[in-house]
Amino acid sequence: MNKSVSLLPAFHGTGVALVTPFTPEQAVDYDGWRRLLDFCIDGGVDYLVVNGTTGESPTTTADEKTELLCVAKEHVAGRVPLVYGIGSNDTAAAEESLRTTDLSGVAAILSASPAYNKPSQAGIIAHYTRLADASPLPIILYNVPGRTASNLTAETTLRLAQHPNIIGIKEASGFMEQCLVIAANKPKDFLLISGDDMLTPAIIACGGEGIISVMANAYPKRFAELTRAALAGDFAAAREGLFHLLPLNPMMYEESNPVGVKAVLEALGVCGAAVRLPLLEATEGLKDRIRKAL
Repeated sequence: MNKSVSLLPAFHGTGVALVTPFTPEQAVDYDGWRRLLDFCIDGGVDYLVVNGTTGESPTTTADEKTELLCVAKEHVAGRVPLVYGIGSNDTAAAEESLRTTDLSGVAAILSASPAYNKPSQAGIIAHYTRLADASPLPIILYNVPGRTASNLTAETTLRLAQHPNIIGIKEASGFMEQCLVIAANKPKDFLLISGDDMLTPAIIACGGEGIISVMANAYPKRFAELTRAALAGDFAAAREGLFHLLPLNPMMYEESNPVGVKAVLEALGVCGAAVRLPLLEATEGLKDRIRKAL
């Protein structure tokens, strides 16, 4: 598959790394899932990510993953593009998922770098090359060393950017110099996407295309507006939008993601705050501080 500039508008702006709503009994809450999809779309986001790590993909079953994607495709009905998360620290397992998952109606794959194994940069390149060769859809890399324990260096990202089926990277390393090196040297049609909500305007300023956001689950309108402002060069408006969310942001990760944002969604009446072990629902102290911040 050849990269195409026509792919750029689909992933230009605000994507949402969707949470997976659960009932208090730990079943997937499909009514809450549909409410969340509508809430984000009505807020003006540009695309949605299903089955990412914010969606607690390590603890959803294969059948639940299939049903979540089916319901999303049916309910979204083409209103915005869908991105689907497929990744593993077992390259062969991820490759098999790419070949066997029904990806009709999906625009691209988001694939996190292998966690725990701590592969070398050459190993990361080999892993993603295997996946990109096997994938029927374009792949967006996901660099989140705080979770995976290994960083995709700028050199590695730029090497992988040459693959015709790898179209971009969600960069959540927090290393701005690394983002600058990628922006300065990437192919024109390779997407640099922020993976850190608070760095969105900064990454856009140095050549990024937007954000795949956690907080946009709860604040889709505000995040879509500040991202569009940054993309239009109005960084004063983008900063103002971001500053409103700044006091809340640390609470999103204080008891791990997506514990904090699910507590916000509960307070907003979108879906419940339940998470699956080994995560625990937000403590009453955190919920109280979130309610006050809201």
